[in-house]
Amino acid sequence: MAEFFISVIEMETETTRKIIAAVPEDKSSYRPHDDSRTALEIARRIPLTDMWFLDAVTNGEFAMPDPSAEQAVTSVAGALKIYDEDFGPALEKVKALSGEVLAKDVSMMGAFNMSAVIYLSFLIRHTVHHRGQLSAYLRPMGTKVPSIYSGSADEPFEMPSGE
Repeated sequence: MAEFFISVIEMETETTRKIIAAVPEDKSSYRPHDDSRTALEIARRIPLTDMWFLDAVTNGEFAMPDPSAEQAVTSVAGALKIYDEDFGPALEKVKALSGEVLAKDVSMMGAFNMSAVIYLSFLIRHTVHHRGQLSAYLRPMGTKVPSIYSGSADEPFEMPSGE
């Protein structure tokens, strides 16, 4: 299960990074409704939460999220920096865990109690959910929407050349 989830995480992270990178810094305060998060709030929440899940799987426990971590990410570039500098090493730590460690139950602050490996599935679903929100912001912000699983109007799907 871990090998499967990790391969999905690696694939999804590339796509998520592309969506975050499409957010223009000068429009990162955009929100479609007063009750919605801003583009920057979502852009930083995604990698910070990804790291929170990876750290919990590695450490066998969920630490209380540090509110100052969100406040420290003040730009889209700052959100991308987490993927570029911190995410890879954190995922490598998860890859190095034994099956025995990944099978141990981990409590998510009393809300859930599941095998550590199952939280990798949570990471995927959480990321895809918020990435979907953020991708819906892009066109109204006046920027292009990258392809996600297939083409978009701005980045059409191209068949491989077969070479």
